[in-house]
Amino acid sequence: MRIERRAFLRGALIAAGGAAVGAGAMAAPRLFPPNHLPFGGGYAPAADRPEFEVHGQVRTVWYVETDEPIVAFTFDDGPGPNWTSTVLDALDAYQVPATFFMVGQHLAAYADLVKGRLGRHEVGNHSWSHPDLAMLDEAGVAEQIGRAHDTIRRYTGREPRLLRPPYGHLGGSTLLAADRHGYDLVLWSRQMHESAYLHNEAGQVSEIVNGVSPGQIVLAHDVGAAERLVAIKHLGEMFAGLRQRGFRFVTVSELLALGRPKGISP
Repeated sequence: MRIERRAFLRGALIAAGGAAVGAGAMAAPRLFPPNHLPFGGGYAPAADRPEFEVHGQVRTVWYVETDEPIVAFTFDDGPGPNWTSTVLDALDAYQVPATFFMVGQHLAAYADLVKGRLGRHEVGNHSWSHPDLAMLDEAGVAEQIGRAHDTIRRYTGREPRLLRPPYGHLGGSTLLAADRHGYDLVLWSRQMHESAYLHNEAGQVSEIVNGVSPGQIVLAHDVGAAERLVAIKHLGEMFAGLRQRGFRFVTVSELLALGRPKGISP
């Protein structure tokens, strides 16, 4: 029965991967043979091999527990030529700090867009090329994190300590690589739903202004499809509305220091 169950799980994973590629998704850079089980160091390894020096300090955080009306806005996938400058303009106009989870190859290509504009903001790691890290082995994840880390340090002068895995997908290999690099993993507890408000942009503003609660991490994007403008064009209204409710804006690291992180802690 155990062998049959493992064979079923392998078949389901391979079928799902094939369906994703067929739908136009990015293929994972590292794929495993049909008879491979991940327990020896693949995408979901146990930390039982000598090369895995586990420190056990990595945290995975969705929000913090606090009564103080504070919120952290985060922007993923940039920088990019379409919307990053617009987002930075809105943040400047309302003096709001934010955390940008940058893709390394995008930063390498568009570093001039953020040069001199990151003063109050925080920069986090969002991988080098935005693959699904949950489908990579530890070596593949470490390469993605390390290359993006070096690029962020080179172009911004910052030493990132926060990692947001693309799509929010977590595998054991991601946890091991984050632990090795001394990263905390940051997910989110509220996000923009632009596609739901294409014909009611005020609805997206209302959802954020009225829905945010103390200690939340808000997910937005500063690159992508045109529908992202449903949120990006109205960031100022969101900031003004939340301020009217008494909220203060902080970076993710400031949020973690001010409240009790809720997620998976060592």
